[in-house]
Amino acid sequence: MPRREAPLPPFSRFLDGLTGLALLPVSWVFTLLVQSRRLAYRWGWLRTERLPVPVVVVGNLTVGGAGKTPLVARLAQDLAAAGRHPAIVSRGYGAEVLRPQAVSPEATADVVGDEPLLLARRTGVPVWVGRDRVATGRALLAAHPEVDVLLCDDGLQHYRLARDVEIVVFDARGAGNGRLLPAGPLREPLSRLARAHALVYNELPDSLALRSTSHLPAFQMSLEAGEFLALAEPERRCRAEDLAGKVLHGVAGIGDPGRFFRTLGDLGLEVVPHPFPDHHAYRVEDFSFLHPGEVALLTEKDGVKCARLHLGEAWVLPVDARVTPDISAFILESLHGRETAGHPGVPPLQG
Repeated sequence: MPRREAPLPPFSRFLDGLTGLALLPVSWVFTLLVQSRRLAYRWGWLRTERLPVPVVVVGNLTVGGAGKTPLVARLAQDLAAAGRHPAIVSRGYGAEVLRPQAVSPEATADVVGDEPLLLARRTGVPVWVGRDRVATGRALLAAHPEVDVLLCDDGLQHYRLARDVEIVVFDARGAGNGRLLPAGPLREPLSRLARAHALVYNELPDSLALRSTSHLPAFQMSLEAGEFLALAEPERRCRAEDLAGKVLHGVAGIGDPGRFFRTLGDLGLEVVPHPFPDHHAYRVEDFSFLHPGEVALLTEKDGVKCARLHLGEAWVLPVDARVTPDISAFILESLHGRETAGHPGVPPLQG
């Protein structure tokens, strides 16, 4: 039996002991830089640019993933079903492309990034990546003039792009110790939430909910697993019970690998967990634990990167975001109000 690797504890590298205290001075400097940048946009020293269609930004205050990608996919599908023509822009973490580029479902993750590729395959809406989200949005709109709303995946801190709706996602790890990098997991202080429009809690226990944000609409998100898809032949499917009696390895390179392992456990599967860093670039050597007859179970995001590795028996578990109340209805109502009022966008940045 391969060595059983424990899932990473929540925000394990952000300590509350002496190490965390020693990092506080650096965290204060980082806070000063973040606040200065916000004020530069608020006072007009740095310019915000508005695109000709409404922009919905989905992001998080913490480092790592929080479940943004399944949420963006859900929003794109729901907005399209409601008669809108959505599209998605993304930085494409780890992507080789610098200039705006369309993401084809046949692309590779090393070129366009794992999350944009997953979104392109999942949603069927135009997906573009590029380092400059404003330029990427303009290029996308020039190529797709029918698009009437842009979803920006992980653009919360990209202040240059004006936005009409901001959605902030927290997962089960919450805000950690509440400190900014490197003494804590936050990219920005929690006061930043004052200018958001809604919070989405991805399987966050009530005990960790942010009480200071009670003025914001809050939505609960859960991820529902579907059938497993064969990594090499996605048209082949199997159910959890079909995997009974086999040695199963769970592989997750996402913000919270434990979330994937818990999902597998909820399906009645006992797996050997193998957590990897978010956006990990997999190599064959990473699967040295996989012996003949054993099975690898991967997240959908990891699957788009591992198909080329020829892993033997490997299955991908797609998940769908379920949000209550209906956040897509909230967004449609918000967009209608802003469009009726002349597309004013979000309130000014607050200090």
